[in-house]
Amino acid sequence: MGSSVASTGGYSHAPNDLAYGVDMKLTRWFGILQRIALVYMVVALIEALIPKNRQTIEPGHFTIFTAYRWQWIPGFISLVVYMVTTFALYVPDWSFTVDQDHERRRYTVECGMRGHLGPACNAVGYVDREVWGINHLYQYPVWSRLKACTLSSPGSGPFRKDAPSWCRAPFEPEGLLSSISVILSGTIGIHYGHVLIHLKGHAERLKQWVPMGYILLIVAIILHFTDAIPINKQLYSFRYVCFTAGAAGIVFSGFYVLIDVWGLRPPFLFLEWIGMNAMLVYVMAAQGIFEGFINGWYYKSPDNTLVSNSISVYGLLQHSNNHLHDFDFLK
Repeated sequence: MGSSVASTGGYSHAPNDLAYGVDMKLTRWFGILQRIALVYMVVALIEALIPKNRQTIEPGHFTIFTAYRWQWIPGFISLVVYMVTTFALYVPDWSFTVDQDHERRRYTVECGMRGHLGPACNAVGYVDREVWGINHLYQYPVWSRLKACTLSSPGSGPFRKDAPSWCRAPFEPEGLLSSISVILSGTIGIHYGHVLIHLKGHAERLKQWVPMGYILLIVAIILHFTDAIPINKQLYSFRYVCFTAGAAGIVFSGFYVLIDVWGLRPPFLFLEWIGMNAMLVYVMAAQGIFEGFINGWYYKSPDNTLVSNSISVYGLLQHSNNHLHDFDFLK
């Protein structure tokens, strides 16, 4: 948790922002690594402290569920807490300030409602603003790339003149309330592990993983077509939990068949290394450390680097409208 605060809070700077020090008034307290740490701690405590009947699991499709029934209860409690808070908590109007045109400008977002799942007035953002403080949230949320905010959507760009005020507001995509929902995802992941430990045959394991994966995907599809709950990573909605957990079960089963059943391990050794060093890969990639190292090597000009040229090429491919030959992007 401490290392994650250090990396997301400001100690790891972007390649073009090698400033010294961290402004504690703007430190981001929560992030992806903090969420992983919190959920891992909760699920690990549940697994370690709640009694279990590991030696009494008998043949049958549902016996592994009944053997670990007490471990499932905290996961469902977290879902209930998340759902009740999301749809019942009253979200009042709120304000924030941003630096714009060399001055501080204040914006107000009008809410006064419950159960809103949009960018402006959701309970997830309200809880984080009250608990952490608005200055300690992520300053560049994905909302700012919506069509209502910028003409460059789905990319980032200047705000529209008629952009809603919430387009400029900070939002924590890995906040407190949404992390409570992730506890259910961790519980489902622990269940996949229980199957691996207790069931020894390939067919027995796949009979547990594959049906559960498809059931979760079907639930997510039903929620989609009924417009009951949107799939939203920013809010970590229940439908998102079902979709990701179900997809994880299906993909995991596919790799299990390829590697453990068919013995095709060599082609996937690189993926195995990534999985064994997931935190290292994330910190190197997501926090700009690897990019900063690569971008530190340039030819003739500090602007002529592999990263900057790659970004230029990507931008030209996206906006050139099939006229790349009119641009000299290698100068």
